[in-house]
Amino acid sequence: MRRTAVAAVAAVLLASLTACANDAASTSHSGAAPAGQSVDGPKVKIMVGGLDKVIYLPAMLTQRLGYFAEAGVNVELLSEPAGVNATTALLAGDVQGAVGFYDHTIDLQAKGKSVESVVQFSQAPGEVEVVSSKQADAVKSGADFKGKKLGVTSLGSSTDFLTKYLAVKNGVPVSEFSPIAVGAGQTFIAALQQGSIDAGMTTDPTVANILAKDLGKVLYDMRTPEGSRAALGGLYPSSSLYMNTDWVEKNKDTTQKLANAFVKTLKWMSTHSPEEIAAKMPADYGQGGADQYAAAIKATLPMFTTDGVMPADGPKTVLAVLAAFHPDVQGKESSIDLAKTYTTEFVSKAAAG
Repeated sequence: MRRTAVAAVAAVLLASLTACANDAASTSHSGAAPAGQSVDGPKVKIMVGGLDKVIYLPAMLTQRLGYFAEAGVNVELLSEPAGVNATTALLAGDVQGAVGFYDHTIDLQAKGKSVESVVQFSQAPGEVEVVSSKQADAVKSGADFKGKKLGVTSLGSSTDFLTKYLAVKNGVPVSEFSPIAVGAGQTFIAALQQGSIDAGMTTDPTVANILAKDLGKVLYDMRTPEGSRAALGGLYPSSSLYMNTDWVEKNKDTTQKLANAFVKTLKWMSTHSPEEIAAKMPADYGQGGADQYAAAIKATLPMFTTDGVMPADGPKTVLAVLAAFHPDVQGKESSIDLAKTYTTEFVSKAAAG
């Protein structure tokens, strides 16, 4: 009942925060992105857990570079503020692919669903735990989460997963703090400003905006492989294109086209500057101006892979993190078949092509 009440309060809070978001910074985009160039090829809908988040940048960048069209596939990019919402759309059959965190594939397998990462965008979460400037003296690590209100994009999201792990790792049971769904972008910032949350997990460009306004301080920085190892004990593959395994098996040609496009984008990102990448993105994605947006991309760029391949020990780290607190995974580690949560078949061919 307590969790139900917290969820209800969080929903009301999120609605009110959205309504009052009147800062110059943009909110996290939702809905459909402008269509890319139309080609004679298959049509695919992909739901992204926040198109304007830097951690999911390869999705929009691939369209802006024209690589979907070049690969011979028509892609409609849709956006929801949290990766868990993208997963819901995928399972409902509303879309054929989702761009979100790899950890959802393990979570879903534990629930009897077969979903796999087809292109692994990143090797680190790209997330940052930010503590309000007002609470900075009181919250110095996960050990101080007890009794605190901690912002996440939504309940059941990857930010929720990681927040719970950081608490448990530092000796604070998940029952002793309150996860509050505050979305991303301006709704997150408003929650921090109003004191509705004491700390929270978010990504760039929101992080850059918070730091520029001196609204908070970084507690855990997981935007780099080094930051991931320090906070989580290893590489934590996160942003990815994941799809229902059955759909992949029945649509291998289309899946290969998608992999070709995304791998080409990841390679392009590895040979271009943050400023060049920022210049390719929609102008309104930069919440604090072009320079701040480029700096946000620079801070997050180390998380991305250059070839879309799953890091060798990454899945084991993700499983260990989820097993530390997740009731559907805890005690069932031996029954989780990690080999079925991702495939390198398509990215390997993309790299060779």
